[in-house]
Amino acid sequence: MQAKVAAKALKSSKPAKTAKAPVKAVAKAPAKTAVKAAAKPAAKAAKPGKGDTVTLRHLGNAISETHNLPKKQANEILAEAIGMITTHLKKGARIRIGGLGILQVKKRPARMGRNPATGEQIKIKASKKVAFRAAKELKEAV
Repeated sequence: MQAKVAAKALKSSKPAKTAKAPVKAVAKAPAKTAVKAAAKPAAKAAKPGKGDTVTLRHLGNAISETHNLPKKQANEILAEAIGMITTHLKKGARIRIGGLGILQVKKRPARMGRNPATGEQIKIKASKKVAFRAAKELKEAV
């Protein structure tokens, strides 16, 4: 396609305008997009809005800024805290985090259920699940 446009430009006395138009459009579009793209993530990271997912990395970055720690160190501290919580829950301990709530493992006994597709009765095995009960402060804040 470009070869045909270039050949026409050489044959005619006027330079081909079609070759210049896309170059200008391409040059302008990324500059505007880059400015908009650079502005959006900064605003989004600063204040998570309704429905946004806040990850451990976001929390680690916020802690690092607040306490003047390297981001890597703050993220490692959070990851270690999650690991410790998991270890204690595996042992059957109850974890109380002030202002947040209580995490504990609850045992679910075996029971009879029904297969919704066929309607036949099936036995559901006993299992364990992690239960969270929100603290009064958290309920009032939300």
